Amino acid sequence: QDAAWYARLYREKGLIGGHIILLNPEDSEYYDADLVQALGALEAFPGGLMIGGGIHSDNAMKFIRAGASHVIVTSYVFKEGKIDFEHLKAIHESVGREHLVLDLSCRKKDGLYYIVTDRWQKFTEHVVNEETLNLLAPYCSEFLIHAVDVEGKASGIEEELASMLGVWDGIPITYAGGVGSLDDVELLKKLGNRRLDVTIGSALDIFGGTIPFEKAADIS
Repeated sequence: QDAAWYARLYREKGLIGGHIILLNPEDSEYYDADLVQALGALEAFPGGLMIGGGIHSDNAMKFIRAGASHVIVTSYVFKEGKIDFEHLKAIHESVGREHLVLDLSCRKKDGLYYIVTDRWQKFTEHVVNEETLNLLAPYCSEFLIHAVDVEGKASGIEEELASMLGVWDGIPITYAGGVGSLDDVELLKKLGNRRLDVTIGSALDIFGGTIPFEKAADIS
């Protein structure tokens, strides 16, 4: 099915906040085809979906006008392993805090969860912890945090990360990575002190996984 079909399905189920990710970069020969699918989904569920992948201050507002509730940004706001406050402020001014989600995807190294950028290949010097969350929270309305080491494996959530995020009492956080069953969702609720939202992708049966979409939608 095309992206608009899934967007209509999410709309019918009242599932707000799903993620559209443009995986090909803007200079790819496939980017235009990605864009057609993304815009079709936004048109099918205006105000119900977020979009990420190659988002920057020059194109972000285009997606908001096309129907995205939020833009999701990672690599654009980091440079040479550090937060690029010039870019962060630029995209904040472009779409406003209420339309901005910062993706703090992270990988574990030396016992700490470091933010990674550039398709999760480059480690930054910033750790996902209370200090970093407090520093970035004024610029966005939500954090999206991928546990990269378990992402796409449907092998269970990163429990230590979930527990740590569940202690922080700030803006909303959506956890992503490793959910392979509805039991994982329940565990995330427990470890996250019911403060964490969760995103499930490839583990759903509509995307070839084993979690029944209908059951997942019912517990949302």
